[in-house]
Amino acid sequence: MRSPWFNKPFSILGPRPPISCLLLCFVCVLGLIAILGSTSSSVFDSVTPIPLPDVYSSYRRLKEQAAVDYLELRTISLGAGRQTELELCGREKENYVPCYNVSANLFAGFKDGEEFDRHCEISRQRERCLVRPPKDYKIPLRWPAGRDAIWSANVKITKDQFLSSGSLTKRLMLVEENQFAFHSEDGLVFDGLKDYSRQVAEMIGLGSDSEFLQAGVQSVLDIGCGFGIFGAHLVSLKLMPICIAAYEATGSQVQLALERGLPAMIGNFISRQLPYPPLSFDMVHCAQCGIVWDEKDGMLLIEVDRVLKPGGYFVLTSPASNPHGSSSNTKKRSTLTPTEEFSENICWNLIAQQDETFIWQKTVDVHCYKSRKHGALPLCNDAHNTPYYQPLMSCISGTTSNRWIPIQNRSSGPHLSSAELVGVQPEDFFEDSQVWRSALRNYWSLLSPIIFSDHPKRPGDEDPTPPYNMVRNVMDMNAQYGGLNAAMLEEKKLVWVMNVVPVRAPNTLPLILDRGFAGVMHDWCEPFPTYPRTYDMLHANGLLSHLSSERCAMMDLFLEMDRILRPEGWVIFSDKLGAIEMARALAMQIHWEARVIDLDNGSDQRLLVCQKPFMKK
Repeated sequence: MRSPWFNKPFSILGPRPPISCLLLCFVCVLGLIAILGSTSSSVFDSVTPIPLPDVYSSYRRLKEQAAVDYLELRTISLGAGRQTELELCGREKENYVPCYNVSANLFAGFKDGEEFDRHCEISRQRERCLVRPPKDYKIPLRWPAGRDAIWSANVKITKDQFLSSGSLTKRLMLVEENQFAFHSEDGLVFDGLKDYSRQVAEMIGLGSDSEFLQAGVQSVLDIGCGFGIFGAHLVSLKLMPICIAAYEATGSQVQLALERGLPAMIGNFISRQLPYPPLSFDMVHCAQCGIVWDEKDGMLLIEVDRVLKPGGYFVLTSPASNPHGSSSNTKKRSTLTPTEEFSENICWNLIAQQDETFIWQKTVDVHCYKSRKHGALPLCNDAHNTPYYQPLMSCISGTTSNRWIPIQNRSSGPHLSSAELVGVQPEDFFEDSQVWRSALRNYWSLLSPIIFSDHPKRPGDEDPTPPYNMVRNVMDMNAQYGGLNAAMLEEKKLVWVMNVVPVRAPNTLPLILDRGFAGVMHDWCEPFPTYPRTYDMLHANGLLSHLSSERCAMMDLFLEMDRILRPEGWVIFSDKLGAIEMARALAMQIHWEARVIDLDNGSDQRLLVCQKPFMKK
C-alpha cells in the first residue's frame, strides 16, 4: 500500500502513468546524462582552464584585484576584446593623420581655408587597425647623424617631387640614392642660414646669434618651417624651436622635421587658436611661411600677439624677397602695411627692417593697452580661457596674467625663480624635480639591460653605446611640471621632449613653456596632430588612471600611440596595478612586447615597458 505522500502528486497532475513508462523515462535520463558527460568533457578538455582567483589575505591586494577586474570589464564594454589581435591597415593609410580629411570637411560645409584645418568631430568612427610602415621603411639614423640625412622612403615626398621643386629647395637638400641629405651650411634665405640668423640677432641689438639666450630668447615658434633648416640651427644654439605647419598630404614639412629629430607638430593659422596658452613663446618666426597676415581683419596677428611673451619678437621675412635681397617700394609697403596698421593697436614696436626682414617687439608695459586711442581692440577676459582649438578672438589676451614678465627679466633655462612659479608651491615644484631625477636614473638602469638584450642588431650595426642614443624624439603624455624633461637635460640625454598636458588635468602648460620646453595641450580622447612613426619613446605617468573616467575607449588611445610610435620604439607606463594590467592586455592585442616591473617599494605602482615590433607585410 502506497503512502498518502506518494499519492498526492498524482492527485494534482492527473492519473498515474504505468510503471513501465516510469522505468522507460528513468533509463532515458540515465542515457542522456552519460552522453552529455562525455561530450562536455571533450569540449572542456580543448579549452584552456580558467584559473581560480587567488585568495589574498591582504586588503590592499583585494583592492588591487578589484581595480583590475573593473578596468578589464570597462575595456571590454568599450569594444576592446581581450583575445583579438588587430590587423594591419591597408597601404593607403601608411601616412594616415586622423582629423585631417579635406574632402570630408568640404562635404561638411567648411570653406575659406577651414577645410584644411583640424576637424576631429567629422570622423569620430575610425577603423581599428595598425598603421603599417611603408614598404622600404628603415629605422632612422641615430642622432646626430639622423639630423643631416634621412631615408627617402620614410617620408611622403618622392625624388621626382624633389627634382621638380624650385631652386630654393634644391639648395636645402640633396638626393643620394635612398637618402635626402641636408646641408646645414646652406640657407633658408638667400645670403645663407648663418648670415640670416646673425642678421636677426643684430637687428634686435645683439652681437651675434650666440647671444639669443642672454637676451631672453629660448623658445621659438617657427611657422611654416620648411624642412627644419632654421630649426636645426636654433637647436645647435641650445634654443627650443617648435615647428608648426599646416597638414600636407605629400611632402610635409612637419614629417620631415620630425624625421630629422627636430620638434614639430601640425598646426596652422586659419580659424582656431593654437593649443598654447597666452604668453608662451619668446619669438615667433615666419620666413616665407605663406600666410597672408592681413586676412580676417588682423585676427591672425592677434593670435601671434596672444602667444608672444612681453618683450618677445615677431620676425617676418617677406615672400616678396628675391635672390639679391632687393625689392620695389611697393612690395615693401604691401608687406609692411597690415602689421604697421596693427602695431599701435596691439602695442607692438617695429624695431628694425633690413632687406625683406621686419622685426616687431611686443610691449613690456601692460599699461600700454589702457593708453590706446578710443576704438582700440578690447582686452579679453582670460579668467576661463582654455586655448584648445578655440575660435580666433579679436581681443588682446594675457594682460591680467601673473605671468606678465618681460623675457629679458626671466630666468634662463629650466630652473625658475619663486616669483615665476605662478600657481605652484615652490616646495612641490622642487620635490617634483627630485623625484624625476631619481625616476630617470631608475628608468635607465631598468631599460638598459632590456634594450641591449632585446634590441635587434641590424646588419652592419655596431653595438650601441649606452643608452641615450637609442631615442631622440620623446613624448611625455602627462607631463605635469615637465620634470622628466628637466631630468633628461641634467643627465645630458641627447633628446627633446614634447610635454603634453591633458585638457582635463591641472593646466601646468604655462609653467612648462616658461621653463623653455616644448609643450602643448591635448585631449587624449582625440588623435595627436602629427604624422605616423614620429616618436621614439612615449612616457605615460598616471595617464591611464586619469583617463579612466573619460568618454574615450582605451583601445583607441593605444592605437593612436602605436600610430605615432616608430617601429622598435618604446613605451613606458607608470601607473597603479589595475591600470597596468589593463594596459598589458591591450598591448598584447596590438602586438607590443610588454613587461611588468614591480618597483619593490610596497606601493601599488608598477611600470609597464613595451616595445613596438617592426612589422612588415
